[in-house]
Amino acid sequence: MSKVEDFEELRPLLFSIAYRILGSVSEAEDAVQETWLRFDGSATLPTSTKAFLSTTVTRISIDVLRSARVRREEYVGPWFPEPLLSDPYQDPARAVELADSVSMAALLLLERLSPLERAVFLLREVFAFGFDEIATAVERSEAACRQLLVRARRHMDAGRPRFAADRQERRELATRFFDALKNGDVGGLQELLAADVQLVGDGGGKAPQLARTIMGAQNVARLLGTAFPWLIRIDVTLEPHEINGQPGAILRDRDGKVLQILVLEVLDGRIQNIRGVSNPDKLGHIGPVGDAWAVDREVKRTRRQVTT
Repeated sequence: MSKVEDFEELRPLLFSIAYRILGSVSEAEDAVQETWLRFDGSATLPTSTKAFLSTTVTRISIDVLRSARVRREEYVGPWFPEPLLSDPYQDPARAVELADSVSMAALLLLERLSPLERAVFLLREVFAFGFDEIATAVERSEAACRQLLVRARRHMDAGRPRFAADRQERRELATRFFDALKNGDVGGLQELLAADVQLVGDGGGKAPQLARTIMGAQNVARLLGTAFPWLIRIDVTLEPHEINGQPGAILRDRDGKVLQILVLEVLDGRIQNIRGVSNPDKLGHIGPVGDAWAVDREVKRTRRQVTT
Protein backbone atom coordinates (compact mmCIF):
# COMPACT_ATOMS: atom_id res chain seq x y z
CA MET A 1 0.00 0.00 0.00
CA SER A 2 1.01 3.61 -0.48
CA LYS A 3 1.74 5.95 2.41
CA VAL A 4 -1.65 7.57 1.97
CA GLU A 5 -3.43 4.22 2.07
CA ASP A 6 -1.47 3.10 5.13
CA PHE A 7 -2.31 6.32 6.93
CA GLU A 8 -6.00 6.36 6.00
CA GLU A 9 -6.42 2.82 7.26
CA LEU A 10 -5.08 3.86 10.65
CA ARG A 11 -6.71 7.31 10.79
CA PRO A 12 -9.71 6.14 12.90
CA LEU A 13 -7.39 4.68 15.53
CA LEU A 14 -5.20 7.79 15.57
CA PHE A 15 -8.20 10.09 16.01
CA SER A 16 -9.61 7.92 18.79
CA ILE A 17 -6.32 8.02 20.69
CA ALA A 18 -5.95 11.77 20.25
CA TYR A 19 -9.57 12.55 21.19
CA ARG A 20 -9.40 10.58 24.41
CA ILE A 21 -6.15 12.27 25.40
CA LEU A 22 -7.35 15.76 24.49
CA GLY A 23 -11.14 15.73 24.96
CA SER A 24 -11.43 17.91 21.87
CA VAL A 25 -12.55 16.97 18.38
CA SER A 26 -10.83 19.92 16.71
CA GLU A 27 -7.53 19.43 18.56
CA ALA A 28 -7.62 15.68 17.86
CA GLU A 29 -8.14 16.34 14.16
CA ASP A 30 -5.20 18.77 14.21
CA ALA A 31 -3.02 16.18 15.98
CA VAL A 32 -3.89 13.58 13.35
CA GLN A 33 -3.09 16.03 10.55
CA GLU A 34 0.27 16.87 12.13
CA THR A 35 0.94 13.14 12.42
CA TRP A 36 0.34 12.77 8.69
CA LEU A 37 2.70 15.63 7.88
CA ARG A 38 5.48 14.02 9.90
CA PHE A 39 4.81 10.63 8.35
CA ASP A 40 4.70 12.05 4.83
CA GLY A 41 7.88 14.01 5.46
CA SER A 42 9.80 10.99 6.70
CA ALA A 43 12.44 9.86 4.21
CA THR A 44 12.27 6.21 5.28
CA LEU A 45 9.39 3.86 5.96
CA PRO A 46 9.10 2.70 9.59
CA THR A 47 9.32 -0.99 10.46
CA SER A 48 5.78 -0.77 11.85
CA THR A 49 3.55 1.97 10.45
CA LYS A 50 1.00 1.48 13.24
CA ALA A 51 3.66 1.82 15.94
CA PHE A 52 5.19 4.90 14.31
CA LEU A 53 1.86 6.69 13.80
CA SER A 54 0.50 5.78 17.23
CA THR A 55 3.67 7.00 18.90
CA THR A 56 3.64 10.22 16.90
CA VAL A 57 0.01 11.09 17.58
CA THR A 58 0.42 10.26 21.27
CA ARG A 59 3.44 12.54 21.68
CA ILE A 60 1.74 15.37 19.79
CA SER A 61 -1.41 14.98 21.89
CA ILE A 62 0.54 15.00 25.17
CA ASP A 63 2.25 18.26 24.16
CA VAL A 64 -1.07 19.85 23.15
CA LEU A 65 -2.73 18.72 26.37
CA ARG A 66 -0.02 20.32 28.49
CA SER A 67 -0.66 23.71 26.92
CA ALA A 68 -4.44 23.19 26.89
CA ARG A 69 -4.46 22.65 30.63
CA VAL A 70 -3.17 26.17 31.16
CA ARG A 71 -6.02 27.56 29.04
CA ARG A 72 -8.61 25.45 30.88
CA GLU A 73 -7.58 27.03 34.18
CA GLU A 74 -8.91 30.34 32.80
CA TYR A 75 -12.06 28.82 31.29
CA VAL A 76 -15.33 30.55 32.19
CA GLY A 77 -17.56 28.17 34.14
CA PRO A 78 -17.51 24.35 34.00
CA TRP A 79 -15.42 22.77 31.24
CA PHE A 80 -16.69 19.72 29.35
CA PRO A 81 -15.10 17.81 26.46
CA GLU A 82 -16.22 18.60 22.94
CA PRO A 83 -19.16 16.30 22.15
CA LEU A 84 -18.43 13.35 19.88
CA LEU A 85 -21.34 11.98 17.86
CA SER A 86 -19.61 8.79 16.75
CA ASP A 87 -16.26 7.15 17.37
CA PRO A 88 -14.61 6.31 14.02
CA TYR A 89 -12.55 3.47 15.50
CA GLN A 90 -14.28 0.15 16.07
CA ASP A 91 -12.73 -3.01 17.50
CA PRO A 92 -15.15 -5.77 18.53
CA ALA A 93 -12.59 -7.21 20.91
CA ARG A 94 -12.35 -3.86 22.74
CA ALA A 95 -15.94 -2.65 22.31
CA VAL A 96 -16.68 -2.27 26.03
CA GLU A 97 -13.44 -0.45 26.80
CA LEU A 98 -13.85 1.86 23.81
CA ALA A 99 -17.44 2.75 24.71
CA ASP A 100 -16.73 3.34 28.40
CA SER A 101 -13.67 5.48 27.76
CA VAL A 102 -15.38 7.95 25.44
CA SER A 103 -18.26 8.91 27.77
CA MET A 104 -18.34 12.43 29.20
CA ALA A 105 -18.03 10.98 32.70
CA ALA A 106 -14.90 9.00 31.79
CA LEU A 107 -13.30 11.92 29.96
CA LEU A 108 -13.87 14.14 32.98
CA LEU A 109 -12.28 11.51 35.21
CA LEU A 110 -9.30 11.44 32.86
CA GLU A 111 -8.86 15.16 33.56
CA ARG A 112 -7.66 14.17 37.03
CA LEU A 113 -4.64 12.45 35.54
CA SER A 114 -1.38 13.98 34.41
CA PRO A 115 -0.86 13.97 30.63
CA LEU A 116 1.55 11.01 30.91
CA GLU A 117 -0.78 9.03 33.19
CA ARG A 118 -3.64 9.72 30.82
CA ALA A 119 -1.73 8.53 27.77
CA VAL A 120 -0.42 5.38 29.48
CA PHE A 121 -3.85 4.49 30.86
CA LEU A 122 -5.56 4.90 27.50
CA LEU A 123 -2.95 3.08 25.46
CA ARG A 124 -2.95 0.13 27.85
CA GLU A 125 -6.50 -0.14 29.20
CA VAL A 126 -8.46 1.03 26.15
CA PHE A 127 -6.29 0.18 23.15
CA ALA A 128 -4.37 -2.79 24.64
CA PHE A 129 -0.88 -1.64 23.58
CA GLY A 130 2.08 -3.55 24.98
CA PHE A 131 4.25 -1.88 27.61
CA ASP A 132 7.16 -1.84 25.18
CA GLU A 133 5.06 0.15 22.70
CA ILE A 134 3.76 2.48 25.42
CA ALA A 135 7.27 3.10 26.74
CA THR A 136 8.39 4.18 23.28
CA ALA A 137 5.35 6.40 22.79
CA VAL A 138 5.74 8.34 26.06
CA GLU A 139 9.55 8.15 26.20
CA ARG A 140 9.69 6.46 29.59
CA SER A 141 10.93 3.06 30.74
CA GLU A 142 8.53 0.12 30.91
CA ALA A 143 8.87 0.12 34.70
CA ALA A 144 7.94 3.79 34.84
CA CYS A 145 4.94 3.14 32.58
CA ARG A 146 3.73 0.39 34.90
CA GLN A 147 3.92 2.79 37.84
CA LEU A 148 2.07 5.45 35.88
CA LEU A 149 -0.64 2.92 35.07
CA VAL A 150 -1.06 1.92 38.72
CA ARG A 151 -1.56 5.55 39.74
CA ALA A 152 -3.94 6.18 36.86
CA ARG A 153 -6.05 3.12 37.67
CA ARG A 154 -6.29 4.23 41.29
CA HIS A 155 -7.66 7.66 40.31
CA MET A 156 -10.05 6.24 37.73
CA ASP A 157 -11.41 3.48 39.98
CA ALA A 158 -12.04 5.96 42.80
CA GLY A 159 -14.27 8.09 40.58
CA ARG A 160 -16.17 5.42 38.64
CA PRO A 161 -19.85 4.82 39.47
CA ARG A 162 -20.69 1.51 41.12
CA PHE A 163 -23.94 0.78 39.30
CA ALA A 164 -23.94 1.58 35.60
CA ALA A 165 -26.97 1.01 33.38
CA ASP A 166 -26.91 -1.23 30.34
CA ARG A 167 -27.31 0.21 26.85
CA GLN A 168 -30.96 -0.73 26.39
CA GLU A 169 -31.95 0.64 29.80
CA ARG A 170 -30.22 3.94 29.03
CA ARG A 171 -31.96 4.20 25.67
CA GLU A 172 -35.44 3.53 27.10
CA LEU A 173 -34.96 5.94 29.99
CA ALA A 174 -33.71 8.65 27.61
CA THR A 175 -36.75 8.22 25.36
CA ARG A 176 -39.08 8.72 28.29
CA PHE A 177 -37.06 11.70 29.49
CA PHE A 178 -37.09 13.52 26.17
CA ASP A 179 -40.82 12.82 25.69
CA ALA A 180 -41.53 14.34 29.10
CA LEU A 181 -39.25 17.27 28.29
CA LYS A 182 -41.08 18.03 25.04
CA ASN A 183 -44.42 17.88 26.86
CA GLY A 184 -43.30 20.05 29.76
CA ASP A 185 -44.23 17.20 32.10
CA VAL A 186 -42.52 18.24 35.34
CA GLY A 187 -43.85 15.26 37.29
CA GLY A 188 -42.83 12.82 34.59
CA LEU A 189 -39.34 14.28 34.50
CA GLN A 190 -38.95 14.10 38.26
CA GLU A 191 -39.79 10.39 38.29
CA LEU A 192 -36.84 9.69 35.97
CA LEU A 193 -34.26 11.68 37.91
CA ALA A 194 -32.05 10.52 40.76
CA ALA A 195 -32.71 12.35 44.02
CA ASP A 196 -29.28 13.99 43.84
CA VAL A 197 -29.28 14.62 40.08
CA GLN A 198 -27.14 17.50 38.80
CA LEU A 199 -27.76 19.75 35.81
CA VAL A 200 -24.59 21.50 34.63
CA GLY A 201 -23.93 23.65 31.57
CA ASP A 202 -20.77 24.56 29.65
CA GLY A 203 -21.17 27.82 27.76
CA GLY A 204 -17.61 29.05 28.18
CA GLY A 205 -18.92 32.58 28.57
CA LYS A 206 -19.88 32.55 24.88
CA ALA A 207 -23.49 31.38 25.18
CA PRO A 208 -26.26 31.58 27.79
CA GLN A 209 -25.55 29.13 30.58
CA LEU A 210 -26.68 28.29 34.08
CA ALA A 211 -25.28 30.58 36.72
CA ARG A 212 -24.70 27.57 38.94
CA THR A 213 -25.18 23.82 39.07
CA ILE A 214 -28.84 22.89 39.62
CA MET A 215 -29.16 20.03 42.09
CA GLY A 216 -32.01 17.77 43.15
CA ALA A 217 -34.76 16.04 41.18
CA GLN A 218 -37.46 18.58 42.00
CA ASN A 219 -35.34 21.61 41.08
CA VAL A 220 -34.03 20.10 37.85
CA ALA A 221 -37.45 18.84 36.74
CA ARG A 222 -39.10 22.18 37.45
CA LEU A 223 -36.44 24.14 35.55
CA LEU A 224 -36.41 21.89 32.48
CA GLY A 225 -40.15 21.25 32.45
CA THR A 226 -41.02 24.93 32.52
CA ALA A 227 -38.22 26.21 30.25
CA PHE A 228 -38.46 23.82 27.32
CA PRO A 229 -42.07 24.58 26.29
CA TRP A 230 -40.99 28.17 25.68
CA LEU A 231 -38.26 26.93 23.37
CA ILE A 232 -40.83 24.88 21.46
CA ARG A 233 -42.92 28.03 21.00
CA ILE A 234 -40.10 29.60 19.01
CA ASP A 235 -39.52 26.45 16.96
CA VAL A 236 -36.47 25.07 18.76
CA THR A 237 -36.34 21.33 18.13
CA LEU A 238 -34.82 18.49 20.10
CA GLU A 239 -33.13 15.71 18.11
CA PRO A 240 -32.31 12.60 20.18
CA HIS A 241 -28.82 11.41 19.35
CA GLU A 242 -26.17 9.25 20.98
CA ILE A 243 -23.35 11.51 22.14
CA ASN A 244 -20.05 10.19 23.49
CA GLY A 245 -21.63 6.75 23.58
CA GLN A 246 -24.39 7.96 25.91
CA PRO A 247 -28.02 8.99 25.29
CA GLY A 248 -28.33 12.65 24.45
CA ALA A 249 -29.87 15.19 22.15
CA ILE A 250 -29.02 18.06 19.86
CA LEU A 251 -31.05 21.28 20.19
CA ARG A 252 -31.51 23.21 16.96
CA ASP A 253 -33.05 26.58 16.12
CA ARG A 254 -35.79 27.02 13.52
CA ASP A 255 -33.14 27.08 10.77
CA GLY A 256 -31.68 23.76 11.90
CA LYS A 257 -28.55 25.32 13.39
CA VAL A 258 -27.03 23.76 16.48
CA LEU A 259 -27.65 25.55 19.78
CA GLN A 260 -26.71 23.02 22.41
CA ILE A 261 -26.17 19.35 23.12
CA LEU A 262 -27.48 17.51 26.16
CA VAL A 263 -25.92 14.30 27.48
CA LEU A 264 -27.57 12.05 30.06
CA GLU A 265 -25.66 9.90 32.52
CA VAL A 266 -27.80 7.00 33.74
CA LEU A 267 -26.94 5.14 36.93
CA ASP A 268 -28.91 2.58 38.90
CA GLY A 269 -32.09 3.12 36.87
CA ARG A 270 -32.18 6.92 37.16
CA ILE A 271 -30.65 9.92 35.42
CA GLN A 272 -27.76 11.02 37.62
CA ASN A 273 -26.25 13.86 35.58
CA ILE A 274 -27.42 16.07 32.74
CA ARG A 275 -24.63 17.92 31.00
CA GLY A 276 -25.22 20.65 28.44
CA VAL A 277 -22.64 22.10 26.05
CA SER A 278 -23.59 25.38 24.37
CA ASN A 279 -20.16 26.94 23.84
CA PRO A 280 -20.23 27.55 20.05
CA ASP A 281 -16.50 26.80 19.80
CA LYS A 282 -17.29 23.19 20.76
CA LEU A 283 -20.24 22.66 18.39
CA GLY A 284 -18.96 23.63 14.95
CA HIS A 285 -17.98 20.08 13.99
CA ILE A 286 -21.62 18.99 14.46
CA GLY A 287 -22.95 21.53 11.97
CA PRO A 288 -23.64 25.26 11.50
CA VAL A 289 -24.01 26.88 14.92
CA GLY A 290 -26.98 29.09 15.77
CA ASP A 291 -27.06 32.28 17.81
CA ALA A 292 -27.99 31.10 21.30
CA TRP A 293 -28.09 34.67 22.61
CA ALA A 294 -30.69 35.60 19.99
CA VAL A 295 -32.77 32.55 20.92
CA ASP A 296 -32.56 33.51 24.60
CA ARG A 297 -33.77 37.04 23.80
CA GLU A 298 -36.64 35.69 21.72
CA VAL A 299 -37.74 33.38 24.52
CA LYS A 300 -37.77 36.27 27.00
CA ARG A 301 -39.68 38.47 24.56
CA THR A 302 -42.25 35.74 23.94
CA ARG A 303 -42.76 35.17 27.65
CA ARG A 304 -43.33 38.87 28.27
CA GLN A 305 -45.90 39.01 25.47
CA VAL A 306 -47.79 35.99 26.78
CA THR A 307 -47.76 37.02 30.45
CA THR A 308 -48.74 40.69 29.95
